[in-house]
Amino acid sequence: MSSRANKATMHELKLRRLMEHNHRLREELARPRVMVSVASLNLINHCRSTKDPLIPSLWGPLQKGEDPYAPVEQAGCCSLM
Repeated sequence: MSSRANKATMHELKLRRLMEHNHRLREELARPRVMVSVASLNLINHCRSTKDPLIPSLWGPLQKGEDPYAPVEQAGCCSLM
């Protein structure tokens, strides 16, 4: 009887794993998809419209206020006496 109960629990375990896997696959199938052509057009438009401060040869030199990599000037808030 013990081996028969053991087989039953193994079958239940295998069934549960298959059901969980099936559920994960259904969730992935329901995920919204974007066509590659649409995604690539969005990427091209973003690259054309967004200035990249690391490519000054393409976009020209940036103003000091626009450059996020420019060194920050220290304000003289403290004085030594």
